[in-house]
Amino acid sequence: MALARRGTRRIVVDGVEYRWHVSRRHLCCDYEGHTLGYVAEHATRPGATLVVETGRPARLHPDLAPADLVLPREVATGIRTARARGWTPTEPGSPFTLHLSGIAPDQDS
Repeated sequence: MALARRGTRRIVVDGVEYRWHVSRRHLCCDYEGHTLGYVAEHATRPGATLVVETGRPARLHPDLAPADLVLPREVATGIRTARARGWTPTEPGSPFTLHLSGIAPDQDS
């Protein structure tokens, strides 16, 4: 399933361009509370979508500010981690789910 271009952000990780956005739907996990997540895909040859679960609580009420934001350095960390764990973003397939609650973002990204 490819991401709609509207509302996505561009990021380049290790010389490869991706598109990503914060997930407004609960795509990957069904915990008791909703958690913050994002999805990413290869920008020019989308295949399997990356679905990242941060493990941080999400505030779903429209009048509340989010408890945490998803920053580009966190997305870069998620993409690198997923690639290391076998995600092939240009190959078709089911979404690749990654749980990052215990992984800190790279400081130099």
